[in-house]
Amino acid sequence: MTNSIIVFGATGYTGRLVVESLLKRGVRPVLAGRNAGNLQELAAPDRLDYRSADVRDSAAMRALVSPGDVLVSTVGPFERYGHAAAQAAVEAGAHYLDSTGEVGFVQELRRRLSRQAQEQGITMVPAFGYDYVPGFLAGTLAMQRAGSAASALRVGYFTAGTLRRGLSQGTRSTLADNLTKPAAVYRDRSLGEDRIAGTSEVFRVLGREKRAFLAPGTEVLFMPEAFPQLASVEVFNGWFPALSAVAQPLTWLAAQMERTPWGQRALQWAGGRVTGPPGGPDESERSRTLSLAAARVLDENGSPLAAVQVLGPSVYTLTGELLAEGATALQEGKALRHGVLGPVEAFGPAGLVALCAGAGLAPIPG
Repeated sequence: MTNSIIVFGATGYTGRLVVESLLKRGVRPVLAGRNAGNLQELAAPDRLDYRSADVRDSAAMRALVSPGDVLVSTVGPFERYGHAAAQAAVEAGAHYLDSTGEVGFVQELRRRLSRQAQEQGITMVPAFGYDYVPGFLAGTLAMQRAGSAASALRVGYFTAGTLRRGLSQGTRSTLADNLTKPAAVYRDRSLGEDRIAGTSEVFRVLGREKRAFLAPGTEVLFMPEAFPQLASVEVFNGWFPALSAVAQPLTWLAAQMERTPWGQRALQWAGGRVTGPPGGPDESERSRTLSLAAARVLDENGSPLAAVQVLGPSVYTLTGELLAEGATALQEGKALRHGVLGPVEAFGPAGLVALCAGAGLAPIPG
């Protein structure tokens, strides 16, 4: 009997995209979430199975999965709601993927669950969407080209097309929250923290130079393990190049406001104004943008060795496609290792390239 792929949060914005991507591949997922009525409505057209569970009910969460299943979690914010799904997967002996962009959550999963996942013989790959697979793909290809002299990796995230009306509520909320949180960095062969937008970097993308500011990324956690010669890894966000010029003082101001009660209230008010209504861009809006990531590898003196750009469908379409590709790969036993892993460790460089190609993400010239 074939093990199931369960999509937890199936009626949410990202969950629906994952379900669509799986159905397109001929895979019939089990839908899961809190509201049985909404699940039934979503499941009816394709006669899919569904299971209701609330993240606050550990027994119900545990009942979602069986040994060998694949659980895809799209319910965030993950630092608040994500641990229950990950815990249920590891206790059941089920493989696990999620759509988080929260680096702190991934660090906690590694700390708490990696050894147990190894003992259970399961593979858990958090942040297997636009956050942060394009950076792993570009970084891996650049490292392969750079050779043994590679010492530093710089990854930048960009888009081709406008994001003016193309951000989901979840993305806007994460961006607002990150104003006052530090970014993880890997420097001098050690994991540390720096302020968001504490530094900036210029990347050449699609024939133009664009500036991006320091941002969170799980590449700093996993790329040094996949490529031990790396002494530093940093991730940058260049979605809004014009913002990079003012991001540093903005994040400094936000950090100062966070220290006072009135400042916290002001930030909460501003965050509410930014996050906007639920949901995200529809198919027409998503078709107007492409996701883009760039990686540069430097030697120990800072001289460039290699650069790679990767291009794919919109941020959200790509996330749905990647999670569908990753889930089917885990279902088919294509993981190379067990534990809480990054994409390169989980599937190997060649496997990652193949999964990304299946999701429409591939390197481009330049």
